Amino acid sequence: MFCCIVVERFPTQPEDFSSKALQIYEKKGRIPYLCRENFIKNLKKESMRILISNDDGYKAGGIHALARVMAEFGEVTVVAPKYHQSAMSMAVSLGLKRLAHKALPEEGPGKWYYLDATPASCVKFGLEYFYENRNPDLVICGINHGSNASTAANYSATLGATEEGALNGCKAIGVSLCNFRPDADFSTVERYLPGILTFLLENWPEGRYGLLYNINFPDVPPERVEGITFARQGRGHWIREFQPWDEERLSSYEATGFHAQKNLPPLEEGESAFMMIGDFVDDEDGAMDADHVLNHSNWITITPNCIDRTDYVELKRLRVLTGTGL
Repeated sequence: MFCCIVVERFPTQPEDFSSKALQIYEKKGRIPYLCRENFIKNLKKESMRILISNDDGYKAGGIHALARVMAEFGEVTVVAPKYHQSAMSMAVSLGLKRLAHKALPEEGPGKWYYLDATPASCVKFGLEYFYENRNPDLVICGINHGSNASTAANYSATLGATEEGALNGCKAIGVSLCNFRPDADFSTVERYLPGILTFLLENWPEGRYGLLYNINFPDVPPERVEGITFARQGRGHWIREFQPWDEERLSSYEATGFHAQKNLPPLEEGESAFMMIGDFVDDEDGAMDADHVLNHSNWITITPNCIDRTDYVELKRLRVLTGTGL
């Protein structure tokens, strides 16, 4: 049991925020979360150097919304994949592949480029060519069209690109909205993200190797957000993932990057075709500290991640078991 601050539902308009309107209570046994008023009053305009990427491609609405938000914080440089690259995790474009690169002066705000490569490779490229003398102050990736909570985080190329930033010693943050549609409404992210970023950047721990944050937003209007909370990664898995190829069914999905593929080569003799879709199975049974469960209840979640995959509890157990170390 723990104590926390609980705040009533946020008022609809920013000007309605006040200590009286929020009515703060102290209660036990409730999920701790951060009050939007605290974020807003601490918001500062800083001159930062910011590298942005995503996995939905440079044309996606999410990365344009993110660039607009980040332009308020400083100098924005965008290096995004030429095409959709979802579920690539931290894959990189190795080998003797020709990787097309192009400046996009018509895009903005900031300086925009695409690279025909994976999201992690886009971050690598950006760090090498645009920040060769000094790392950017922040690598931020998204806004992903679709949740990266729970086990989706393990496959996410948005987070893979974020991890690439963390691997290179940068402050790194991934941002996602629980909506796959190309025309998703990012107004909730645009309203709450500046304050969240301000809090995280002002309180970033010094010398923490490989730290990154995974922020997931529910797909609800700003006034329906229940609050902002820190959460752990939820547990879940997929079943019935491979289904017979059905181009008509695939084209019916209104999701960024998941439209039917064009100009597919014909199948060779003896081949059959499948598509990977699947059904998500929630392994949490409603646990209210898991990110995806909280998102379904209209909470914004902030989950700290680390690129160090060592299981330190198991490492200690093995050392004690064998008497080989501390």
